[in-house]
Amino acid sequence: MILSIVAALVAFVLALLFGVPYIDFLKKKMLGQYIREEAPETHAQKCGTPTTGGVFLVTASVISAVVSLFMAEKTSTGAFLLLITFIFYMFAGFQDDAQKFAHHENKGLSARGKLLLQVAIACLPVMFVTIGGRTFLTFGEYAINLGWLYPVFGIFLITGVSNAVNLTDGLDGLAASNMVISTAALTAINLIMGNVDIAIICASVAGACLGFLYFNRHPAKVFMGDTGSLALGGVLGTIAVMGKFELWLIPIGFIYLVETLSVMIQVTSYKLTGKRVFKMSPIHHHFELCGWKETKIVKVFTFINFIFCAGAVILFWYLNK
Repeated sequence: MILSIVAALVAFVLALLFGVPYIDFLKKKMLGQYIREEAPETHAQKCGTPTTGGVFLVTASVISAVVSLFMAEKTSTGAFLLLITFIFYMFAGFQDDAQKFAHHENKGLSARGKLLLQVAIACLPVMFVTIGGRTFLTFGEYAINLGWLYPVFGIFLITGVSNAVNLTDGLDGLAASNMVISTAALTAINLIMGNVDIAIICASVAGACLGFLYFNRHPAKVFMGDTGSLALGGVLGTIAVMGKFELWLIPIGFIYLVETLSVMIQVTSYKLTGKRVFKMSPIHHHFELCGWKETKIVKVFTFINFIFCAGAVILFWYLNK
């Protein structure tokens, strides 16, 4: 537990230290965010805000995790595969952001191209778990073995969570603040199960996201971009797969689930009836158009996420004591 706290603190400090020079670099190179035309009018002022902040967020997380794992003497193939997956998702997101810079608009990789990259990266941890024979899903005393169906489930889960966090990253501090809560909850769950290596990685991500929030809180000085959101979603899903907490992502990732469902409901409703259920999706934009301030939406969503995550940790402890 102590080294998990150390990992979080180191990642927090590193994110603060890396953030300043990286943001200055982005400003000098004029690598700013392009706002999509259909976004709320209030987002026009965000145009030009430095993006790809996920680079220093992920870097701080990985350095802190590696140092802490060696200090704890908990280095393992699984832990390093988890970090490699995290880095690969960062590069996938960076490639998407780079395409936006090149085209001078908010259109990066094609949806198919991005999905193929995400699926390819997800294969790494999923096949590691499958070959190791850990193809079961558990909830308390109940377990079901998916066998060779597990790779399909695992890849779908990791890819889905990666995209869900990407959808959530639409307001200043929204994705980062919720990720702090979610990864802190996973840190606690992994410590309960004795998975010290994964707990250290979770704590590192939580600390780095907290440090990133210093620059990303409203009004944001930098956005994480797909570089950060795809990576954070990817590592969250991978942690669940490698730690065997897949079903626990429902409460721990409740906000990301709601954001994704709002998009699915909106698209389905419009295609079938020609009518929209929400004023705009993802759902955080709906509340914006209802007159809520960004800061209020972030606070409410983060509080809801805290309630679900705290409940998940308490229930997990109860079922596994």
